[in-house]
Amino acid sequence: MALAWSRVVPRAAGAGSPLLLVSGAAAGLLTLLAVVGPWLTPYEADATDVLAASQGPGAQHWLGTDSLGRDILSRALAGARLSFAGPALVVLISAVLGTALALFSAWHGGWVDRACNRLLNVMFAVPGILVAVLSSAVFGAGFWAPVLALGLVYAPYMARVVRSVAVRERHRGYVESLQLAGMSPLRIGLRHLLPNVFPILLAQATYGFGTALADFAAVSFLGLGIQPPEAEWGVMVAEGRSELLDGAVQQSLVAGTLIVVTVVAFNVLGAQLAGGRR
Repeated sequence: MALAWSRVVPRAAGAGSPLLLVSGAAAGLLTLLAVVGPWLTPYEADATDVLAASQGPGAQHWLGTDSLGRDILSRALAGARLSFAGPALVVLISAVLGTALALFSAWHGGWVDRACNRLLNVMFAVPGILVAVLSSAVFGAGFWAPVLALGLVYAPYMARVVRSVAVRERHRGYVESLQLAGMSPLRIGLRHLLPNVFPILLAQATYGFGTALADFAAVSFLGLGIQPPEAEWGVMVAEGRSELLDGAVQQSLVAGTLIVVTVVAFNVLGAQLAGGRR
């Protein structure tokens, strides 16, 4: 795996080192924020104070407060964990399903490969956000319904990029040698094909994380994902809508900015890593 990864990173870093470093640093800092954020909050994320409602940034509340007097900085830090956990699980589910389908298709080839490609083409036509919304409407709003729905919808995108590499690796001489040596297809796939497709899988997963975060936040914004009073960036944007007419833009602005910055950072990082394969 280390050898396969080394074929990607140097070319990606050499092709766009500043952009790769900036996007990587931003993605890393945001991920760290999601991990430690709940322990850095100056106030309890759901602690209300009606006397301090809708205040602008100040010494006590650096980013201001919402209509219930809750500290926006605290909610943004605490909400980072859920905002990242959902998309991370989406990417994990889609990566496992997509990689398994891609390796199966590439190994068998022929009509199996054609059937898998047709299945992927059908799934590409289904909008992920629509499936997530319908899933939440049917099974109930919350965390798991949109996660599972988006994980299934994102799987074809993982499968498409992994298959292109897996097909090439499948026809290399070392695979035939391993077969002649009596190694089983499953063992060849896990020990040899998977490490060689891992770099492009990681690049696609990084890119997909940003898109998944935007979709996950959109579902929460529509009221079909994470539910108030839980702190989550999509929820914060939705809660801030009622405050906009009163001139209190801080809640929607802070949460919306975090979503945009995260999506851009991971999308650019994923594109830079994928560029190493070209």
